[in-house]
Amino acid sequence: MWCLFCWIMIAVAWTPDQLDTWVDSLGEVPSQREVSQGYQFSSELFRDLSVAVTEKPGVVRVENIGVSIKDRPILAFHISDPTVPISRKVLIFAGIHALEWVSTEVAVRFFHELVRSPPKGTLVTVIPLLNPDGRAKVERDLIAGENKYRRGNEKNVDLNRDFAVNRVATAVWYPLMKKRYATSQSPLSQPETQALDALAARERYHRAASLHAFGGFFYYPWSGRVHRPPHWKEFVAMGRDMERAMGTKAYKTRQLSRWAFFFRAQGSEIDHLYGQYGTKPFLIEVTRSGLNPFKPRTFKQYFRWYNPPNVETHRARVTRSLWALTDHPTLDSETVWPPTVPIEP
Repeated sequence: MWCLFCWIMIAVAWTPDQLDTWVDSLGEVPSQREVSQGYQFSSELFRDLSVAVTEKPGVVRVENIGVSIKDRPILAFHISDPTVPISRKVLIFAGIHALEWVSTEVAVRFFHELVRSPPKGTLVTVIPLLNPDGRAKVERDLIAGENKYRRGNEKNVDLNRDFAVNRVATAVWYPLMKKRYATSQSPLSQPETQALDALAARERYHRAASLHAFGGFFYYPWSGRVHRPPHWKEFVAMGRDMERAMGTKAYKTRQLSRWAFFFRAQGSEIDHLYGQYGTKPFLIEVTRSGLNPFKPRTFKQYFRWYNPPNVETHRARVTRSLWALTDHPTLDSETVWPPTVPIEP
């Protein structure tokens, strides 16, 4: 059983040389680029990240915040301008669900932009891949030419339902739709969610974005309760900034539990970050899917459901919204930090 003590023992800073050594252990990038349908395999992504870390050692710090069930490291990249004191912290993480590669592509694109121009006075932490075991399964599927639906981690646990806040369904129709509101067996039961939780407890981020696919929304808490959160007006203001930054056909800002009449997401990461630590998080559903009604075969390809062929367009659009979230003017509620008690729905 994992615990906070275990995380403390594992979370360690990595030097550029340690990162290079680990990247070399991943082996060569698969040569069949068409296999991944325009997306990068994880070995290629981390190789690019390693180069940036080596080139900007004062701007980027690498930390291994934990390991997956299969002992794969979960890496966090901390980016800041070393000449300016930190007054704000922002967390960006991706790759929670195994098939949602576009989320990692966006996180990596944002990382490279941050390294080129680190925001002054702000620490931004980027976790490109929270679920490395699930990702590895999909990579093997693509290379083998197998079409399998993958969402969870090595134990097939949905990490998006493994957090501690708002786990108990209160919807009046719950007895009729129990599977819709299912969570993991216990809160923070997986090493991946424990690593994220411990990092959030330590850093007390002011804002966060959890990158998913698909849907095309900027969702804010609550996801497991229909009640409005205490800071809902601030969430809407930040969401509107992200919409404007995205431009034409921008995603819509909405409370996640109000996406549809019957919908609730119990035990989500955004409810946990907000309720437990006072972080103001968004769950961003990147893209509006890769399904094409004029190409029926896309409906049979699970990978294409979540990952459109024009990945660069989505990387650029969502990255602009992440800059807006990072740069949004400080609000009054951020002047007292961290919150003295958890935020209750």
